Amino acid sequence: MKEHFLDFERPLAEIIEKIEALQAASNEDPELLGQIEKLRKEEEKLKNKIFSKLSTWQKVQVARHPQRPHTSDYIKAVFSDFIELHGDRQFADDQSIIGGIAEIEGNSVMVIGHEKGRETEDKVKRNFGMPQPEGYRKAKRLMQLAERFNLPVITFIDTAGAYPGIEGEERGQSEAIATNLAVMSKLRTPIIVIITGEGGSGGALAIGVGDHIAILEHATYSVASPEACASIIWRTAEKASDAAEAMKVSAQELIKIKIVDEIIKEPLGGAHRDYKEISESVRSCILKNLGTLLSKPIEDLLEARYKKLLEIG
Repeated sequence: MKEHFLDFERPLAEIIEKIEALQAASNEDPELLGQIEKLRKEEEKLKNKIFSKLSTWQKVQVARHPQRPHTSDYIKAVFSDFIELHGDRQFADDQSIIGGIAEIEGNSVMVIGHEKGRETEDKVKRNFGMPQPEGYRKAKRLMQLAERFNLPVITFIDTAGAYPGIEGEERGQSEAIATNLAVMSKLRTPIIVIITGEGGSGGALAIGVGDHIAILEHATYSVASPEACASIIWRTAEKASDAAEAMKVSAQELIKIKIVDEIIKEPLGGAHRDYKEISESVRSCILKNLGTLLSKPIEDLLEARYKKLLEIG
């Protein structure tokens, strides 16, 4: 897949294009290989310069990067023996939420997450990662199943928000989200939440109540998208960058106000540049916190979860 560059990465794109052109013409020519090595050092230096001072709006763009790893990618790289479970047993199987039983280092867990899809056909099938009520009811069913069999729950958040169409409202979108919040707040099994891309509104929160909440370095988490906030406050979506700053959607701001517990460092340039490295980091985060949570009595976990919710705001 050809690498996609964001607007602020254009200088980086030019260097990489030069490297690719020289590689195609090099034919092991020592002189050209020297030029390539020099350009690679320039690329690394420029990448460090760009990503060491990203604005909040630029972080929003990185969180939405079309090549960023999705839940299905993490399931393949982090877990083994994944068995997908389908349907909410009421209406349909919403494929914008993927979930099932998997194993990680000998621990059986329930994995649930938003799935945006990759190619056009898959994106349409997944509704671009925006769940309908049946998606959240499927997630609730799987969480209750996990509770019954003492399986820790691992959720992956990456959605612009719940589907805003009239069909969702007709089938009880707000009720489905609210019920999930209530169920997760008292679920008698450990819950680890990982925000991997954009965590938008109630669509993210519906699978976002947990004992430990981690967020990737360039991911975002907010009550609404910056565009929606700008449209409400300034009556124009063009002020989205100002809204992003004001809403404190970045991982660095969220950890200051104790909305999240941990920031998972991404590969230089974003998670999409090294799936293996970011998957290893996510795996380490899960294993470290899973061991801690499993060692605690469930009543202590529930009490800590309750206090955590009360302290927000």
